[in-house]
Amino acid sequence: MENKAHAMAAGVFVLVVAALLALLAVWLTRDNGERNLFELSTRETISGLQPQAQVRFRGVPVGKVEFIGFDHKTKGNVLIRISVDVATPLTQSSFATISSQGVTGLGFVQLEDVGPSTVPLVPNDDDPPRIPLKPGLLDKLLNKSEVIMDQVEAASTKLNKLLGDGNQQTLMTSVQQFGQAADSINKLALKLDPFVATMPRLGQEASATMKSLKTAADDVSRTANEVNTTAKKLNAKDGPLDKLAQGGEALSGAVETFSAATLPRLGEVADETARAMRQLRRTVNAVDDNPQSLIFGNGAPVPGPGEPGFTAPGEKP
Repeated sequence: MENKAHAMAAGVFVLVVAALLALLAVWLTRDNGERNLFELSTRETISGLQPQAQVRFRGVPVGKVEFIGFDHKTKGNVLIRISVDVATPLTQSSFATISSQGVTGLGFVQLEDVGPSTVPLVPNDDDPPRIPLKPGLLDKLLNKSEVIMDQVEAASTKLNKLLGDGNQQTLMTSVQQFGQAADSINKLALKLDPFVATMPRLGQEASATMKSLKTAADDVSRTANEVNTTAKKLNAKDGPLDKLAQGGEALSGAVETFSAATLPRLGEVADETARAMRQLRRTVNAVDDNPQSLIFGNGAPVPGPGEPGFTAPGEKP
């Protein structure tokens, strides 16, 4: 009799504890907040999303998924009904996406509002308004996966062709040809070193020749300037020609002045011009007779009579 009393007491205790635990669970899971109903309709796959899943607005929990089923208004679409806190700032530009949390892969509804509209979304529990559901990052990746795989396959095919035996042989041949070309350039540079060494001397001789030509040109220019000056003096007012028109006596004076001062100077200028032209002609003849002198110089002069090494014309050396 006593054992039955103990068993009954234990059973009553277990029932009371179970009832208390049930009440505690109900109290912990109670939801006293006021919420509004909204609907989402999509043709996309919503794998991982379950009833009672969280609804977040920019990462903040604001509700849960109440129902998942088929949309009777749009054939073939999936209908998701969510309840959202009344304080959630939803507008007519708000939209939703399906996201996954962590490594568990459990889905939740993410609400966003990046649009320009500030008109609040009016709730109606009898006919809940619908929020657009846009593809999430995972959905976009899955939609593009086929294209990405095709591109990867095409790239691998091209890479295999590029690394084929024929192309590898061609590449090795090109490398060898580049090496041979480099060797040829080095050999050519070695051959050009003596010529490059003679370039400074050639430049000096060319500079001396150019100075001579410049001197001759300066003489000619100076002569031309003097002739021009003389002509201006002759044509100036009250000049020799003007005075020549005034009378024979002025003509005689002008002729004497011209003969005494200008003609000797013209003779000197003509002599200088002739000397410059002869010097230029000798330079041109020397280059014409011995063109290599521009590179190697004139060399030693030919010995004259009485000098060692002189050989008279017609005699054997």
